[in-house]
Amino acid sequence: MLQNRKKLLLPKAGREAMGAAGRFNAKLLDYVRPHVKAGIQTGVIDELIHKFTIDHGHKPATLGYQGFTKSCCTSVNEVICHGIPGDYTLVDGDIVNVDITSVVNGWFGDQSETFLIGNVSEEARAVTQCAFDCLYIAIDALTPGCKVSVIGEAIVAEAHSRGFTVVREYVGHGLGRQFHQDPSIPHYPNRQSRQDRLLPGMAFTVEPMINAGSRFTSLDNNDGWTVRTKDGRYSAQFEHTVLMTESGPEILTLTKDGPQKGHTF
Repeated sequence: MLQNRKKLLLPKAGREAMGAAGRFNAKLLDYVRPHVKAGIQTGVIDELIHKFTIDHGHKPATLGYQGFTKSCCTSVNEVICHGIPGDYTLVDGDIVNVDITSVVNGWFGDQSETFLIGNVSEEARAVTQCAFDCLYIAIDALTPGCKVSVIGEAIVAEAHSRGFTVVREYVGHGLGRQFHQDPSIPHYPNRQSRQDRLLPGMAFTVEPMINAGSRFTSLDNNDGWTVRTKDGRYSAQFEHTVLMTESGPEILTLTKDGPQKGHTF
C-alpha cells in the first residue's frame, strides 16, 4: 500500500506549482520540436534542451541523476527508453522518443513524445500510433479514487488488440518535489496496482512503452542506461504528467504545437 499518503496529496499551492512545471516542460518540447528531423545529431537536441532550460532559470532533471550525463533522453528505433544523446545523426525512416523532465522552482514536469523522421515504415508508424492512443485511452479511463490498475488494463487491452506488446520492466511514477515517488504506475495490471488508488491531489506520469514485437527488454551493459527491445524491433512511447483532481484527471504537460488527442500519424 502507499506510504505517507497525505504527503502525496497536493494542496492548492502544490497543484499550481506542478501546473507551472508542466507548462514549462511542454513549452520546452515545442521549442525543440522543429529541430527533431533528419540530419540533426541527438547530442545537438540535448544541447538545445539544456540551453533553453538554463536560460529560463530552471534545471534539467536528468542531468546528473544517478550519474546520467545528459539533459534529456533520446531513444531511437529499437531503444525503448533512457537513450543517451550523442553523435548519432537522425536519418529518414527513424523514430525517436525525446523524453524531457524539468525542475521548476523545485517541482518536476515530465513528458515524452515519439517523432517520426521522414518516411517511416508501416510498422514504425503503427507502433507509434498505438503508443499515442494508449496514452489517451489510459488517461480517459481515470476517475477520482480509481485503482491504478485501470491504466494497465486499458493499455494492455488496446496494445494486444493491435498485435503489439507492453513493456513491464519500466513504469510510470508519482511526481512532485521528487523525480520518482509513489505511486508506481505500471502499464499492465499487477497485484500492487489493483490495491493503490489515485486520489485527488496526486500527480503522476502515464508513459506506455509499446513494442512492435516481444515485450522483453535488454539493458546495455556498456553504458548502464540504454534499454532496447530484446528482438531489435521498434518501440514507441508517449508520456504526460497528470494531476488527479476532484473532477477527474488533468493533463499538465499539454503542448500547443504537438499532436493532440485523436491525432493520426
